[in-house]
Amino acid sequence: MRSVLSRAAAAVVSVLTLVLGVTVAGFPVTATAQPVDEPRFLRLSIDEITPQVVSTSSDPVVTVSGTVTNIGDRAVDDVWVRLQRAPQVTDSGELRSSLTLDQSGFDTVGNFEEVADRLEQGARRTFRLELPLRSSLVPSLNIASPGVYPLLVNVNGTPEYGGQARLDDARFLLPVLGVPESGEHGADGYEADEYGAGESGAGESTGGTDDAVFPAVDATPTEPVPTTLLWPLADTPRIAAGVPGSATDPVRFVDDTLATSLTEGGRLDGLLRAAEDTVANDPRVADAMCLAVDPDLLVSVAGMTTEYLVVDDPADPLGAATPGSGTDAAIGWLERLRGLATRMCTTPLPFAQVDVTALAELPESAGRDSLVGTALAAPAVIVDELLGVDSLDSVVWPDAGVLTEKAGLLLAEDGPVTALLADAAFDSGYSARPSTMRVSGVDGLTAAVFDGASAAAFAAMGDRPQTPSFVPESARYDLTEDTETARLQDALAAVAWPALNAAGDSAPDGTATAGGSTDPVVFAPPQVWSPSPDDAAATVSLLGTLVRSGLATPRPFREVVADAAAKAGDVEARLLTYPEEALEDGVPVSSATLAADQAERLDTLQDAFVEDPQAQLTPGRFTAPLRHGLVRALSSADRRGTDPEAAAAAALNRLHETTEAVDRVFESVTVLSPGGVYTLTSEQSPLVLVVRNDLPVGITVRLHVDVPDGVEITDIGPTQLPPRGSRTLTVPARISESLKMDIEFALTTESGLPLGSTAQVTVRSNAYGRIIAIVTGCAGALLLFLAGRRLLHRFRGEPDPADEGYETR
Repeated sequence: MRSVLSRAAAAVVSVLTLVLGVTVAGFPVTATAQPVDEPRFLRLSIDEITPQVVSTSSDPVVTVSGTVTNIGDRAVDDVWVRLQRAPQVTDSGELRSSLTLDQSGFDTVGNFEEVADRLEQGARRTFRLELPLRSSLVPSLNIASPGVYPLLVNVNGTPEYGGQARLDDARFLLPVLGVPESGEHGADGYEADEYGAGESGAGESTGGTDDAVFPAVDATPTEPVPTTLLWPLADTPRIAAGVPGSATDPVRFVDDTLATSLTEGGRLDGLLRAAEDTVANDPRVADAMCLAVDPDLLVSVAGMTTEYLVVDDPADPLGAATPGSGTDAAIGWLERLRGLATRMCTTPLPFAQVDVTALAELPESAGRDSLVGTALAAPAVIVDELLGVDSLDSVVWPDAGVLTEKAGLLLAEDGPVTALLADAAFDSGYSARPSTMRVSGVDGLTAAVFDGASAAAFAAMGDRPQTPSFVPESARYDLTEDTETARLQDALAAVAWPALNAAGDSAPDGTATAGGSTDPVVFAPPQVWSPSPDDAAATVSLLGTLVRSGLATPRPFREVVADAAAKAGDVEARLLTYPEEALEDGVPVSSATLAADQAERLDTLQDAFVEDPQAQLTPGRFTAPLRHGLVRALSSADRRGTDPEAAAAAALNRLHETTEAVDRVFESVTVLSPGGVYTLTSEQSPLVLVVRNDLPVGITVRLHVDVPDGVEITDIGPTQLPPRGSRTLTVPARISESLKMDIEFALTTESGLPLGSTAQVTVRSNAYGRIIAIVTGCAGALLLFLAGRRLLHRFRGEPDPADEGYETR
């Protein structure tokens, strides 16, 4: 929120005490805004600004067109608007903070112009304001030198039952690369008596004549500013969670937004086309650009190049779905990107804008290492494989633009690396921040620094505006209060400002004063960037203008990274700082912990899978979508946008769906319960079981048996189960008791991780045990005794007493 007289404050007014003098000389008096908790009556929006960038070849008049809409609960009378200007931006921080200034800070003003005598509830009316850049006889913007200037359109009106008040305003920045030559009249037909007396010193006569001429004033560079522009190609995760890989089943998506974005006129088409046009028409500017490609986007687009499905309910990824419509667009876009990537710098982004800081908070474990591998190591492999390039993989650009020390240690744990960070990512105690530096407290980590003010302006562009975590509270405001037109102006001004600052001011006679800093500048829009195709083209076009005018010179991103890497041995270093807002915008550590647990389970399971070189579906391809789903659940995408709660809820749902899918994979390998009672006919009769694998890949398992005392089971060792098949296992057993018992059978991986469910088998044994053995032994001994006695009697020739009574028969 802004301070008392913020944009929101300017948009509200209470019922005022009746103003006795409503007009002066036919024009409204200056009104006062009211506190923010009062109702709003009017909304002012900027529709068009001409010229967007002022140069010596521009028209010497600034024209602003817009719309005033009555959004209140009553009619508003005497609706008037005027154009105002604040002092020139003199510090990069003012590129954002100047947009939060109180209306009184815009002290160079034009005259009010009437929009409507009465604007009924719900009605709207367009307006058009024109004000010359310079004039000594009529009100003007009084812009006499190149620079960046904050402008404001103010709307006054009188709500029913109230007095006149300022009811809304809209602000934007105007970049001035040069002031065009003009006569005393700011524009054709502008006469002094049309304006009346000026309301500020800018509009007062200085005694000039109509024949006076204002000479052109151009920015005179001392040295061109080395400039680099990252060009991100990324999107919010779109692939449905909880669906393992398949050799035949189509990929499932939560929506078909990518189809629109890849189609001609869509967001990603526009970003790609702007880069293509730059390579074709302005190779010098293309040298300053580097494609920053999200591997998750490539995986998603590759999945769309064949038949794919869009689920009806994202919370039910395996439920009803309809065919997607973007196959042709995906094929064409991916081929275009492959062709472009071979002709310009390309660097991989972390997978799906993963929150690196959340990963760094995890304790060391196999699951953490697995997530880190998928999120940070795999992207280069994916980008190189799908685009056929050798990408610049020695740099990591965290989506937040800032890092904790733990996150820095995570990035550098496998060796030296460069991080691309915002200038606000470092302790503010230093008087100057170089464009590349060594990071204090983290061995092996160096940093390339991008301009935070321009990054914030880029982030506000398009239909999905966001405020980066590193933007200070003083420069934060509701971006939806501005139109896309106004937000584009702010971005263009941010691009121009470093070059204009280096060039310095110019005096009205055209002579240049001392220039500012010519330190290299890196422009880095947000990774998920949403400019319209025209806005993207305008951004690159302005950079081309700066290069051609000598205000900027291209600096390849590879040089930036190489320069940063060379600072690894520097004595001087900078401490990292992590803003509180980044913690609020980040992924909860609890989510990262759950994801790490599931990643460890997947690792153990994949170790048990059987690699079949002839199989179409490998274990890696089967588990990859689940691994990617876990990382997508840790994405920072949309968490800094207009609805961060929805983004957090979607990420949590994705994590739960993936967890349930991992559970289903484990449950798909199990022992089939035979049912009934299993009868053993002897003490050593084997147990016969059927185990089943419903997965599309083979797996090696072990049989775990939980038996009561008196039962001995022989371990049958590892057993391979075929894909979507079953196998009968013969388990040697020795049961020394004749009894009925329950034996539990379960499958595990070779490392002991349980698979499937436990099958309980009831076994009845016919073995008689020790008593029967003793009885049998005694009977045998008796039999031997009796047989021996008979033989003894026969040997002596004596009749056997046992034969008495049988002699006469």
